[in-house]
Amino acid sequence: MSTQFPVTDNLIHLNHAAVGPWPQVTSDAVKAFAEQNLQFGSKHYLQWMEVEKNLRKNITQLINAASEDEIALVKNTSEGLSFVAYGLPWIKGDNVVGIQQEFPSNRFVWDSLRSKGVEFRKLDLENADDPEQALFDLCDKNTRLITISAVQYANGFRMDLEKIGQFCKDNNILFCVDAIQQIGALPFDVQEINADFVIADGHKWLLSAEGLGLFYVRKEVMDKLQVLQYGWHMVDKLSDYSAQQFELARTAKRFECGSPNMLSIHAMNASVELLLDIGLQDIGARVIYRSQQLIEQLDIINHVEILSDRSTDRLSGIVTFRSHKIENDDLYHILSKKKVLCAPRGGGVRLSPHFYTPLEQLEEVVSMVRKI
Repeated sequence: MSTQFPVTDNLIHLNHAAVGPWPQVTSDAVKAFAEQNLQFGSKHYLQWMEVEKNLRKNITQLINAASEDEIALVKNTSEGLSFVAYGLPWIKGDNVVGIQQEFPSNRFVWDSLRSKGVEFRKLDLENADDPEQALFDLCDKNTRLITISAVQYANGFRMDLEKIGQFCKDNNILFCVDAIQQIGALPFDVQEINADFVIADGHKWLLSAEGLGLFYVRKEVMDKLQVLQYGWHMVDKLSDYSAQQFELARTAKRFECGSPNMLSIHAMNASVELLLDIGLQDIGARVIYRSQQLIEQLDIINHVEILSDRSTDRLSGIVTFRSHKIENDDLYHILSKKKVLCAPRGGGVRLSPHFYTPLEQLEEVVSMVRKI
């Protein structure tokens, strides 16, 4: 596996929760696509469309969607969340329930609905003994949607998606999941969790390029979303350029208004195929094991405090800690100078290794922290 990730020869990459490196197969796919463009232009465009088709099929398998028709390819997570926020037919007095500590993409868009008379109720996750029940307690007869991240970006706290999805189903509430910090790192099943909408960029745990993400829309709720962008690509007969009338695509392609990002499509297809070949169960087990190793080894350092929840059912690929001997920014800069790619987040330093990260690199980082 080290041949797929030569990044391990150059630095200690513990920043998959931000932007992950590409595997060798992804780099090769992009190089081949570029060379084909260089030599033949768009002559092989029909082949490129087959790659796009294959990516939809692979994403369907990756998240266990019922059909490829439920998958759209979007520019990023924020775009997908905006499709949900501004596509639903809100009534003044409706409310949305979410989490106060979310990444801005999963707060700003819901806060903006104030102009439509929609309230965004935010749970303070840091003061919730039972986060799922606390979310439910914020709901009432006017709650139309619960929207959360599968894994919290700052400290890696993993939500009980199945429990939340069942509550939403039982109470006729829509369920939207920002899964950018889980898909590619841990198994993810849209049907098991009763999700209505799921969005995730490709450039973190999916080990792909920025500028392309997946947008899952459950077939039964697709018509609830008004289409917000219009163009040649979101219709059924997209090759009939002279058409004066149009009908929206009957699938999630209706949310793709213009030309596809073929470069990133080639990249993501290669990355997702690699992940599927290895298997998400195996990948998830390796990711959790690396988080456990970091927590166990950092925890015995007397000046270190683990900020992430260490419960097995709450663990993810993110471990956040702080030292009581040194300021977080100083610690972050020291690690960065030693070629450790990490991030200052959540009141500490965030480490996010992937399944391939060598265990000896984790031990090396712990040793650095111990010697401070």
